[in-house]
Amino acid sequence: FSMAAGEYHSMRVQREIFERLIHLEAHELATDPEGEHEELVRLLQRRGIPHDAAETAATAMMADPERALDVHAREELGLDPDELGSPWGAGASSLATFALGAFVPLMPYLIAGGAVAAWTAVGLSLAALFAVGAWLTAYTGRRWWVAGPRMMAIGGGAALVTFMVGRALGVAVA
Repeated sequence: FSMAAGEYHSMRVQREIFERLIHLEAHELATDPEGEHEELVRLLQRRGIPHDAAETAATAMMADPERALDVHAREELGLDPDELGSPWGAGASSLATFALGAFVPLMPYLIAGGAVAAWTAVGLSLAALFAVGAWLTAYTGRRWWVAGPRMMAIGGGAALVTFMVGRALGVAVA
């Protein structure tokens, strides 16, 4: 729940920042339309559009304030006003993935205890990290035999650091 709350808050603040930038752009469009028109012409020219065509396109875009704001948000700010991210979606996704990920090392303790459960939890966790890293290659286009071990090493390393800090603080696995 902590990770979900943190993710929600992070996305909420990011969205508020993006909304504020778009609001400021809308204010500039309302208070300095000539300057924003010229800015749009320059943005279009940087995209390779000749000056005359950029001037014509900018004039057409600036005629519709909603379209002008959309184009300025996309071209000047690099934002898609329709896709600023959902804090609820990010929070729910974080809750589900962290809850599932946290359940993996707890499973062995449901049927065993002591060193057997501890070493089984380590093995299951490393296997799950490898599997998730390899599975993500369907989206990243990377090689599974590189991404799987990389995720396993990063997650395993984080777990090892956590274990070492616990040990340094005098916490022991019972």
